[in-house]
Amino acid sequence: MRGEITESKLIFGALAAVGIAVVVLVGLPYLMLRNVAPPAALKPYTAQQLRGRAVYVSNGCVYCHSQQPRDPAQAPDMSRGWGRPSVAADYAYDKPHLLGTSRTGPDLFNIGARQPSEDWQLGHLYQPRAYTQGSIMPAFPFLFTEHYGSPVAGEKAISLPPQYASPDVTVVATQQARDLVAYLLSLDHTYPILSASDVQP
Repeated sequence: MRGEITESKLIFGALAAVGIAVVVLVGLPYLMLRNVAPPAALKPYTAQQLRGRAVYVSNGCVYCHSQQPRDPAQAPDMSRGWGRPSVAADYAYDKPHLLGTSRTGPDLFNIGARQPSEDWQLGHLYQPRAYTQGSIMPAFPFLFTEHYGSPVAGEKAISLPPQYASPDVTVVATQQARDLVAYLLSLDHTYPILSASDVQP
């Protein structure tokens, strides 16, 4: 009988702890942020960008890249060129949020502003070390096809630096690669952030 009472107390205590955590970590933030409107310059993702976002997730990019520059009081993210600290409204169209927990690579919150070239992004995906010396990012050649000869009409061929290019081989970006780059280029949060007057009552 005494053992049953102790077990009941443990179960009740565990449920209470989970309940409190849900209220504090989920309920309260939701109540605080539910009326924050997205900035006017922040647009919903296009169909292509959403497909690219799915490629980003499926290839594990979120394990090495964050999307949350921190306040200067916490880290030198702004001096690294990653942009202003992010705010809740920046993620209005992100479901789920891809904040990331590790920075093996640079933060991508503003990669679309830092590297706005589709050609650079595609080449970097195919062979990162051709664009960033000493990069430890894995290459993603499976997002490309190769064939001999000149590009065919409609193909998006990439131009690699001479030391990484083969004169007889054309490297072509697949639709997945182009979708992923469209998503990366959409990561441009250089617009002004919301003021208090932008929060809906």
